[in-house]
Amino acid sequence: MSDHSDERATMIAAGDLQEFAPRGREHCRRHPSALTLQLRRLQPASELCSSDGAAGLVGSLREVTIHERQRESWQLRKGVSDVGEDVDYDEELYVASNMVIWTKGSKNQASAVYKAFTVDSPVLQALWCDFTIPQEKSEKADDSDEIVEKCICILQNSCINVHSIEGKDYIAALPFQVANVWPTKYGLLFERSSSSHEVPPSPPREPLPTMFSMLHPLDEITPLICKSGGVFGSARVQYVADYTLRIVFLNAEPSIVMTYDTVQSLHTVWALRRVKPEEQNTVLKFSEQMGTPQHVATSSSLTAHLRSLSKGDSPVGSPFQNYSSIHSQSRSVSSPSMQSRSPSISNMAALSRSHSPALGVHSFSGVQRFNFSSNAQSPKRHSITHSPNSTSSDSFLIPETEPIIPELCIDHLWTETVTNMREKNSQASKVFITTDLCGQKFLCFLVESQLQLRCVKFQESNDKSQLIFGSVTNIQAKDAAPVQGIDTLLVLEGSGNLVLYSGVVRVGKVFIPGLPAPSLTMSNQMPRPSTPLDSVSTPSKPLNKHLGPLEEGVLLSPVPELRDSSKLHDSTYVEDCTFQQLGTFIHALRDPVHNRVTLELSNNTMVRITIPEIATSELVKRCLQGVKAILPKEIAVQMLVKWYNAYNAPGGPSYHSEWNLFVTCLMNMMGYNTERLSWTRNLDFEGSLSPVIAPKKARPSETGSDEDWEYLLSSDYHRNFESHPVAKALQLDPLEVSAPKDDFSQSLSLDSSTLLFTHIPAIFFVLHLIYEELKLNSLMGEGIRSLVVLLIQLARDLKLEAYIDYYYRDYPALVKTSRQTCIIDQVQTGFMHHPSFFSAEPPSIFQWLSSCLKGERVQPYPYLPGICERSKLVVLSVALYILGDESAVSNEASHYLYKITSGQRKQQIEPDDYRCSFRHSTSVSSLAEKLVIWMTNVGFTLRDLESLPFGVALPIRDAIYYCREQPASDWPEAVCLLIGRQDLSKQACEGNLQKGKSSVGPVLSSDIPSGTESEEDEDGMNDMNEEVMSLIWSEDLRVQEVRRLLQSARPVRVNVVQMPEASDHEYIEEKENRLLQLCQRTMALPVGRGMFTLFSYHPVPTEQLPIPKLNLTGRAPPRNTTVDLNSGNIDVPPNMACWASFHNGVAAGLKIAPASQIDSAWIVYNKPKIAELANEYAGFLMALGLNGHLTKLATLNIHDYLTKGHEMTSIGLLLGVSAAKLGTMDMAITRLLSIHIPALLPPTSTELDVPHNVQVAAVIGIGLVYQGTAHRHTAEVLLAEIGRPPGPEMEYCTDRESYSLASGLALGMVCLGHGSNLIGMSDLNVPEQLYQYMVGGHRRFQAGMHREKHKSPSYQIKEGDTINVDVTCPGATLALAMIYLKTNNRSIADWLQAPDTMYLLDFVKPEFLLLRTLARCLILWDDILPNSKWVNSNVPQIIRENSISLHATELPSSEDLSLETLAQAHVYIIAGACLSLGFRFAGSENLAAFKCLYKYATDFLKCLSAPTASITGHYNLETCLSVLLLSLAMVMAGSGNLKVLQLCRFMHKKTGGEMNYGFHLAHHMALGLLFLGGGRYSLSTSNSSIAALLCALYPHFPVHSTDNRYHLQALRHLYVLAAEPRLLTPVDVDSNTPCYALIEVTYKGTQWYAEATEELMAPTLLPELHLLKQIRVKGPRYWELLIDLSKGTNHLKSILSKGGVLYVKLRAGQLSYKEDPMGWRSLLAQTVTHRNSEARAFKPEAISAFTSDPALFSFADYFCKPTVNMGQKQEILDLFSSILYECVTQENPEMLPTYIAIDQAVRRLERREMSETFELWQIKLVLEFFSSRSHQERMSRNPNRGLFMNSEFLPVMKCTIDNTLDQWLEAGGDVCLHSYLSGQPTEESQLSMLACFLIYHSVPTPGQLAAGGLEGSTNFSELLLKFKQWNMPVRALLRLAPLLLRNPQSMVL
Repeated sequence: MSDHSDERATMIAAGDLQEFAPRGREHCRRHPSALTLQLRRLQPASELCSSDGAAGLVGSLREVTIHERQRESWQLRKGVSDVGEDVDYDEELYVASNMVIWTKGSKNQASAVYKAFTVDSPVLQALWCDFTIPQEKSEKADDSDEIVEKCICILQNSCINVHSIEGKDYIAALPFQVANVWPTKYGLLFERSSSSHEVPPSPPREPLPTMFSMLHPLDEITPLICKSGGVFGSARVQYVADYTLRIVFLNAEPSIVMTYDTVQSLHTVWALRRVKPEEQNTVLKFSEQMGTPQHVATSSSLTAHLRSLSKGDSPVGSPFQNYSSIHSQSRSVSSPSMQSRSPSISNMAALSRSHSPALGVHSFSGVQRFNFSSNAQSPKRHSITHSPNSTSSDSFLIPETEPIIPELCIDHLWTETVTNMREKNSQASKVFITTDLCGQKFLCFLVESQLQLRCVKFQESNDKSQLIFGSVTNIQAKDAAPVQGIDTLLVLEGSGNLVLYSGVVRVGKVFIPGLPAPSLTMSNQMPRPSTPLDSVSTPSKPLNKHLGPLEEGVLLSPVPELRDSSKLHDSTYVEDCTFQQLGTFIHALRDPVHNRVTLELSNNTMVRITIPEIATSELVKRCLQGVKAILPKEIAVQMLVKWYNAYNAPGGPSYHSEWNLFVTCLMNMMGYNTERLSWTRNLDFEGSLSPVIAPKKARPSETGSDEDWEYLLSSDYHRNFESHPVAKALQLDPLEVSAPKDDFSQSLSLDSSTLLFTHIPAIFFVLHLIYEELKLNSLMGEGIRSLVVLLIQLARDLKLEAYIDYYYRDYPALVKTSRQTCIIDQVQTGFMHHPSFFSAEPPSIFQWLSSCLKGERVQPYPYLPGICERSKLVVLSVALYILGDESAVSNEASHYLYKITSGQRKQQIEPDDYRCSFRHSTSVSSLAEKLVIWMTNVGFTLRDLESLPFGVALPIRDAIYYCREQPASDWPEAVCLLIGRQDLSKQACEGNLQKGKSSVGPVLSSDIPSGTESEEDEDGMNDMNEEVMSLIWSEDLRVQEVRRLLQSARPVRVNVVQMPEASDHEYIEEKENRLLQLCQRTMALPVGRGMFTLFSYHPVPTEQLPIPKLNLTGRAPPRNTTVDLNSGNIDVPPNMACWASFHNGVAAGLKIAPASQIDSAWIVYNKPKIAELANEYAGFLMALGLNGHLTKLATLNIHDYLTKGHEMTSIGLLLGVSAAKLGTMDMAITRLLSIHIPALLPPTSTELDVPHNVQVAAVIGIGLVYQGTAHRHTAEVLLAEIGRPPGPEMEYCTDRESYSLASGLALGMVCLGHGSNLIGMSDLNVPEQLYQYMVGGHRRFQAGMHREKHKSPSYQIKEGDTINVDVTCPGATLALAMIYLKTNNRSIADWLQAPDTMYLLDFVKPEFLLLRTLARCLILWDDILPNSKWVNSNVPQIIRENSISLHATELPSSEDLSLETLAQAHVYIIAGACLSLGFRFAGSENLAAFKCLYKYATDFLKCLSAPTASITGHYNLETCLSVLLLSLAMVMAGSGNLKVLQLCRFMHKKTGGEMNYGFHLAHHMALGLLFLGGGRYSLSTSNSSIAALLCALYPHFPVHSTDNRYHLQALRHLYVLAAEPRLLTPVDVDSNTPCYALIEVTYKGTQWYAEATEELMAPTLLPELHLLKQIRVKGPRYWELLIDLSKGTNHLKSILSKGGVLYVKLRAGQLSYKEDPMGWRSLLAQTVTHRNSEARAFKPEAISAFTSDPALFSFADYFCKPTVNMGQKQEILDLFSSILYECVTQENPEMLPTYIAIDQAVRRLERREMSETFELWQIKLVLEFFSSRSHQERMSRNPNRGLFMNSEFLPVMKCTIDNTLDQWLEAGGDVCLHSYLSGQPTEESQLSMLACFLIYHSVPTPGQLAAGGLEGSTNFSELLLKFKQWNMPVRALLRLAPLLLRNPQSMVL
């Protein structure tokens, strides 16, 4: 090549030029900052409106911005996406005065301002920084789960603001002047600014540290320590206090710091890491060493200095004087104005230190310890101590401030060598890390004063623990910038040239279209740019040559002369353009991002250019990667540089010809003369390769000639086209090419002096491996064809017969066309470097798989790490799945693969040939699961699977098919996606969502049509999930009925007939009395409504919670007149509705689901303005406690509410807070409760006047907070409180029963279920004391602190010294029940036995018998049986014999027995037993229990109307009936059972007579339990649930609405603590709607029943989870899904708590149960009925019944529907229809392409049109897979599954191929085959069929046959023996035998 073209070739064309201005600048201008506001004030308004006024404004703005321009700065980085995928845009952080603007965008994406921050003082620096928040170690052992907070930090003079992406803001005050702040891997690093007059301190004081770190904005700022090797190797650890060290560079990965020593003028590199504990101790131990005075001084100086500052006696000159005020406050140094401007204010800034993530560090008081002042301190400061080194100062100082614990440490790595001519100011102005094209890393620093760039090569040591630095290379440079995207760096030379380097290797000059070349040497030969200048793209302004000083307002007009590119050749013109005129040369480089960099020109404009990629086509990239990996690094870099120059020459090639250019370039480097080689000469480049060829090619000729036609025929394009399937389809005859004459006459030889000549074999082998890799990607077909041409040429020249034969078999059509060889001298062959991994037999991935499938020996398959990843994946997956070798994927698999590296060392493998057999050790299911899980772990997705060839993909698809049938429920999302189970992947994805709201919301949202809202708007039940409820109760309208029964917001109907004799006034009174009765019922409704709507609503944080009105008015028909209780006609009890509205508030609050997002502010926001609603708000607070939200309420607010002294609010709040802190023993809450319980206060404390009900609530609260803890002191106090005697004045005299009961319940909760093993309480005699409370007796002397109070008896109540059993019995009985709950303790249970003599019966209140029976049964939990025999067994004999049966009509007479007592005892005992039955089977829907309870309930109902009712007493019967109703509702909780609903409705209608408020309350609670949470919740039978239910369902009901005498009404709501979500709702994953699905529940075996399964139709309530073994969604309609509970119930619990959504997926051909309840419409059913063998029965239209996949719809539409005049196409249509039918019914639609590909391939073979044998290989692999041993074994275990299994498709296809090939043999193929085997040329027309035959029958190559010595064989058996080594199938040998044995007649019959 001539000289100028060489000069030309090193030019590299840079990509598009674009004028650059920081995007933030424009935004700043428009930003409403103070500056523009001032300008507005200066201008009169009129001028602002007029146009010239606006211009004036801009003018004045311009003047302002000109001097502001000096203060602006910006930095760019590559875009970071949230998700983590690769994004290609720049992010810019722009700083001007006190604004920081963060924008995103690139040249092809619009830029957008992401955030703009404005702060109070000028911004010194802004930067991005990631802080890591260490998680608690308890969860996982590894520290990998650190959360990274991406933040932006803004440094101001006195503080640093940190804003995280999540929206948290922190402000950290800075205790010193900061010179610089750097982001590190761990947090921020500060450099303290050392002012110039800081003198080296006087001897006794150590200098203060100069570098500090802050690992999180809430952490301390701590000094940095450094560890430097001493002279004798002893490393000294000390603070970094040398103020001559300046940081010039800091990098996160690897984490290194570069510093510059201003005294020695040296650069040093340090490694930055976290401190080790021992180093912390070393630094901190200085204070304890008392050796030399100096030590003492060092230790105390820092502390003393800080201390003196914090004392506040700092000299006036200290710049920190003004800090004192700041430091006395908390960390948040924010003025109001700053707050108002910051983009999102959260309360993060005000957090205290205790919230810091790094809680390991002791939390210190504040920042005072850091006030380093910048002037030297005088020794006077130590005013306390006389000698600075005396020990007293130390001992005095230590307690005052703890030491600061350092967090980061720097280790010395490297210092540059000292040279003599070192200048003073040689600090690096720019430092960066760059990688060269071969991955070697360099640290480059630019020393501007000497115009040189120094590059140090460094690498990680083998154990990755440290970095090793090499030598320094200097490059002359004025400026430099790394180009990371392509591993190069850009250097601006002193002459103004831009040069590209890779590492320290020069690549070439960069030619920037649109900027003149700086050197004028090239003026004459300046090449013609192949792109005219018109095509330079400028997005906003067309750039021209004269980039003169640009006025911002003026658009440049393009200079016309330059448009004519021929002008460039006039040297005169170029010489005229001397520098002075052009005036633009590159002045500096900045902001490199990826492959973009900004040039600063000398006229202050900036231009952004793109450095082109190294390659764009996938194929070229692959080949370059492979060649790079195999060559020694130096040669690789040279090769890449040559290629880069060729590829990126100005006007380089377009995408299509990139490959051709690469081939030419590569072959030239190998020594070929590509001009002379026929096929390379014809490669078409769209851009010319070098100027020499260009004229020859583009010789203009008007006429054209014959040569042109031949050129066309011999072109690559023509050949590709001829072998293309389309050509066959169009039946084009091949054109004969007359061979070019000159090319064969002389053969070409290679030039052995070229760069790559010696490496040809290695490169060839690598390219071959890439060729094999590309075969595994069906999208790279074109690339393979291009590559094989190159491989054939190389194989022919290297005389590798085996490879030539191999390529011929793959591409018969391509091989025949290229015949030209180049001679390589034998002598030179010796120079060639034959690597050890080079194998004579071509490695073939298909052959390898085939051998595996046949179970033959396999050699390890060679692979290039990082390049042949697919080959590796396929090899390992087959090894795992087919050979059953689990170790294949568990470790670095050396058995099946060997890595090829440029180190030329083949790994030593001893067991080279070992037999691969299928191992039986593991169950195959686990193999399939292992394979699928392993593949997702290595990142294999469905898209990858689709691009694998079908034969290779088959084993993987088989495994997937298997896993899809039986997946585990806990697989990660990626695995479920791969196996095509969207239902599971969606479940897994929902499971990972942290927030419950988002997952429940969208799936089960209920939209009530707007029509109904108007009337039912306010009843508080319209947020229920209608969709699910309509599935659960689909047959009737029971839900509407429940809503009607429970609504309390509309007036009731008061239906009273006016009697003739009644006056109008009497009539009105009568109506109002009737209304009063009805209101008793209305007021009882809210408790039930709360149950019905439990947890059904997610509130909107911006709106108040709607609380429905409690309507106590009535309407009287016929005229619908309003009836009101406030008319004054009748007496209405005072405060009648106050508890009702409390319950109403609770009901409203309980609608809020626990997963909702609620904060303290919202709770306070709901506080009503009107005092009347205070009761509702009190209930609302209690409800929030029950659903766990009250923990978010700030302590301040709690205090606020309690001091108001509103009784209800206190009750609600105390109960709520306690319920929220259930069983936590929380100290703060305990204090809160103790204030309200006199017994828990010290005896001397002031007596607080606490309302009685509040005391009751507080006692229960103590029980809840200490539930199950058996806390001794609490238990002791509560035990005493059960029997608290009435006091001397009026205190403790009213409603004593409820207080005693509460104490008993609380005691029971504290010792819940502990039974006899109450540790450390034996001296309290708890059971005996309780027994005494229960049966009475003398009061024991009260031990304890409160005895003074009880000395004087009450003046009101005469109890004497006996226990008042009426007060203490209920509490004591239930306490015993709870302490011994489920313990089956007989001795305690016998205490509770009902008395069996008349005398003793008279002593016990019948009501207490109910409690005793209940308590006894709860203790003997396991004895409860659900039948009436067991219930009656609780009744003592005397009652059984003498009692009236519940049905008797007339009374028996008896003298000595009190019938009344017996009857009452009877009903109460039966009620107690039934209630215990309800507890035992709560939420189980147990049928036997239901029937038994229902029988008793109806008996009691009859009893009420029987004449004998008066003996038992109506009130007693009603109570018992209510108890039974509640028991029934407990058993059937959440199920909405119709019979119970009818009972409740019947009771709802009874409003007169005995029916008081309490009974209504009980009946409607039963109704609420029946529909608990709208059918989503049920009751649990855990101990804590039973305790809560005992409080809620206590069987003594209030007489009227304000009655709290026996039981505090608020406790009725504690049922919430027993409710648990157990509804499983199947949701169809495709339509995202709830649906029906059949599930099978397996119970664990217990002592009462063996393991059993039960089928349920979901949505359904599940039984309690601890009873279950597994749950499975059953086929046939939905995909099976198994949830195994033996491993733990957490997975299922999390599903249930998130709304119970279980995603299911319909199988193909199935309809949902809603559309097709009986299953008669499903597709499979239809085909069974037709029963005809033809698939014609399958109408393509019917496919919609099968699948929701749109692709299959279209397939059916276009390929399976018959059209007019079909002709022979009918057969194909039928085939397609039957294929489609089979795929869909077998649930593997993904096999459709495989079927069709096989069919097409076989048809092509029949037509003899196979130009490449790729598909034949695939069919062969499919056949081998199905006959492989592993597959056969799988089938024998599970016969009815498989991919191709139940069709005749494969056998037919196999048969067709065999026939086709045999016909070809008979029709003359045998001759062809014979000549092939004997190594003679064969005729061209037969080549492709011959290749098909060879592939299909695995025929060995002629070379192998010759080596095998087959010559003397005479009979078939000999052949069999000899062919054994090639593993050739016998059927193939049968076809070969006649030729080999010279036997004319064929052996194929």
